[in-house]
Amino acid sequence: MSIEVSNLFKQYNGQKAVNGVSFKINKGEIVGFLGPNGAGKSTTMKMITGYLQADGGNVMVCGQDPATDPIAVKKKIGYLPEANPLYTDMYVREYLAFVAGIHQLKDSKAAVERAISLTGLTVESKKKISQLSKGYKQRVGLAAALLHDPEVLILDEPTSGLDPNQIIEIRKVIKQQGQHKTVLFSSHILQEVAAICDRVIIINKGGIVADDTLVNLQRGKNDRHMVSVEFKEAVDKSLIAQITGVDKIEQSQPAAYKLQTGNPDAVRKQLLELSISHNLNIISLQTEGHSLEEVFRSLTNEKW
Repeated sequence: MSIEVSNLFKQYNGQKAVNGVSFKINKGEIVGFLGPNGAGKSTTMKMITGYLQADGGNVMVCGQDPATDPIAVKKKIGYLPEANPLYTDMYVREYLAFVAGIHQLKDSKAAVERAISLTGLTVESKKKISQLSKGYKQRVGLAAALLHDPEVLILDEPTSGLDPNQIIEIRKVIKQQGQHKTVLFSSHILQEVAAICDRVIIINKGGIVADDTLVNLQRGKNDRHMVSVEFKEAVDKSLIAQITGVDKIEQSQPAAYKLQTGNPDAVRKQLLELSISHNLNIISLQTEGHSLEEVFRSLTNEKW
């Protein structure tokens, strides 16, 4: 188990910021950590990394406790905090070499070049950090987190300040690292989480309100899906009604239907068989679940 959090608790001036949070993350998992502002995401991440002391509960990172052996845990973790702290008067390579020195890396020069290449900093690597855009400053922070090849990555808003093209590039880096590392990252860009993660943890008002795979969350509590089908030609509703395992049929156009079901694979198969037996042409066939935004809003009661 790479990360194990048990009944974690933290309060500020009597106000509970994190209240009984528990979860486990295995090696090779990329887990999205979601929640509205002030929900306790950053506080939880800081306690996992050992940068903040918990008031109660336990944290284990790769079998080690940040409360009793913080240095050993920090060697295992690459951390990009939300407020990315950088020495802006230093040059990019100079700063990364400085961080490599803190980690006491044997071949710091090779580590710096590898991190620069991995995060797409080559073009900007000879500049002072103060001369960089916010997006490239974020890349420097990510490069610093990856320098020592950690087993665990804790990324707090890693794509903050990046343009759409940069987001796609950093997404590739995170997915690549997730093949052999444990990655926990928070983001307010829900499409980003949906594109990268298979599992999502949602926290609200200091407590976890969901911890499941993205597929299960999007199914909803009643495990219902909508199968959308569009034919090239108009199809009578009575023909669609022959399909078994359907709770509800909605006809939006003469050739377009939405079918509510708990077994979307079986319904899709029947639709394909129906098209063959009746010589119909299917233009599109897809399964729809709840969007991650809908799930997030329902669990956190956020009014956007």
